[in-house]
Amino acid sequence: MTNLKKLACACAAAASLIAGNACAAPIVLDFEGIAEFSKIGNFYNGDTDEAGNSGTNYGISFSADSIALIDSDAGGHGTISGMPSGATVLTFFDGGAAVMNVAAGFDTRLGFHYAAGDPGIVRLFDGLNGTGNLLGSLSLAVNIGGCLDGNDLFCNFSEMEILFGGTARSVSFSGENGWITFDDVALGALEGAPAQVPEPASLALGALGLAGLAAARRKRAVPR
Repeated sequence: MTNLKKLACACAAAASLIAGNACAAPIVLDFEGIAEFSKIGNFYNGDTDEAGNSGTNYGISFSADSIALIDSDAGGHGTISGMPSGATVLTFFDGGAAVMNVAAGFDTRLGFHYAAGDPGIVRLFDGLNGTGNLLGSLSLAVNIGGCLDGNDLFCNFSEMEILFGGTARSVSFSGENGWITFDDVALGALEGAPAQVPEPASLALGALGLAGLAAARRKRAVPR
């Protein structure tokens, strides 16, 4: 179990989300239980994914391009391993981004793990569907390579976080279609450890270095 899992706690009640209160206690989305290649949709919003599976109602929905991918060792088709939890990750094969909407909003911190064969970027907005003011962003470097399982391409899931001020209502996880995956997306401050929100000029700090990207080997999460 990861530190995020150990430190995470669910919001006290879904009703507080519906009422419009920003949730300070972290929610962790691990994407388990979503069918492979299924649109995630309202799986975390009191409804179902494209295949009819339902999860915990956190008041969180995903754009139509947001889909689930499962490790081939767990019966799926993903050339992935080393996830922080389970066998399922978030990705997209069209549209250039997966957008997460949180109608009630959340504050302080966004945490996540990612593996990428091409650079990506995560952005937080105070409006739905990637609109409104930009609250924070983080560039993501290529981190594939060195997988012990010869069938896997994406095995290095780097842990990242963005600290921000204000209330975020949407997050854009963007990059090259099919070349970046995300897992254990955590919304809100870690329990018992309030984060210090950086000044705007320092929001980019914490991004992995981008040197050497031109030499990185381009590979997809799902083989052609």
